[in-house]
Amino acid sequence: MKPYPTYTNKQINIPYLLKIGNGKTQKIGKYLFDKDMNNIALFTGYGIDELLGDKLYGGLEIQNIKILHKEIIDDISIEKITHTAFNLPPVIDAVVGIGGGKALDFAKYCAYLLKIPFISVPTSTSNDGFCSPSSSLTVDGKRKSVKSGIPYGVVIDLDIIKGCPKIFLYSGVGDMVSKITALWDWKEAFNKGFERFNDFASLLAYNSLDLLFNKHSFNVESPEFQRSLSNSLLVSGIAMEVAGTSRPASGSEHLISHALDSVCKKPKMHGIQVGVATYLCALLQKNENTEGVKTILSKTGFFEFAKGDTFAKKEFIEALKIASGIKQDYYTILSEVDSFERAVKFIETDGILKTIIK
Repeated sequence: MKPYPTYTNKQINIPYLLKIGNGKTQKIGKYLFDKDMNNIALFTGYGIDELLGDKLYGGLEIQNIKILHKEIIDDISIEKITHTAFNLPPVIDAVVGIGGGKALDFAKYCAYLLKIPFISVPTSTSNDGFCSPSSSLTVDGKRKSVKSGIPYGVVIDLDIIKGCPKIFLYSGVGDMVSKITALWDWKEAFNKGFERFNDFASLLAYNSLDLLFNKHSFNVESPEFQRSLSNSLLVSGIAMEVAGTSRPASGSEHLISHALDSVCKKPKMHGIQVGVATYLCALLQKNENTEGVKTILSKTGFFEFAKGDTFAKKEFIEALKIASGIKQDYYTILSEVDSFERAVKFIETDGILKTIIK
């Protein structure tokens, strides 16, 4: 692995518009009007019109916000996004993305190419991508994380979040708890001379965990938990912007998830894969917070939920074989020579993993 480069300070961006609460959908028009964003391009996922309906469009109409381009997103190839971006009307003030990962990643990268503001409106809290400075796109037919920009604005309507399927909430829990193993990997990579380390970004990531898991009950269906989950995922995204890397939020557990995406016949939702991998990687790391990971994933019901749709052991082990090579010159616990054998042993002997990976 190559030594890390000399540290240089840099300008960071943070969201200027942040709205998290009930009934925010009908106010999106007002928020745009207040920021002089009168002409927009709107990218959505399937079913958004049925989900948000008159609340969204009525609020835009009241403020005389004009939708100059509207598109439902399915194709997230970088070629498609580039073509769309440079064929948008030149008078567009902002790009608005509403929905899940595909719509938000498409809109985010589109805005990044055009150097105009992006307003992120997630309809679930399944991961921290809605506020991260990168987009998950397909490049030459392969899924890849591509640098983009952190959103200018984030609007989260908790009335929408509470109605999403429980799998999205558990996915968000899995993505949040992964900060524990990701931060361990990052600090260890720094100690070995492979990475820079940003103390403030690390602090933000740890605080995002405290905000969620040390504040109230572990009932994922409670409004308080869902508000804190939204806030925590948002702070996690900002931590990545501060660090200039995904390191505060992504480590060995994410490598395993990416590998599972490659080898599984039917990959599971990102945060579900990441949550299970986080527990395994915490064991591998002999992480001092392993019991905390276990407690969080047990008390929230994450483990019980994961047992309802188990991983195939053969596929999981195949993913472990290739996970460390997903990113070049990227140290994690998986880089250690004995990690594969130890991971397989944990899968075969740990009481929790045996019920989830069969």
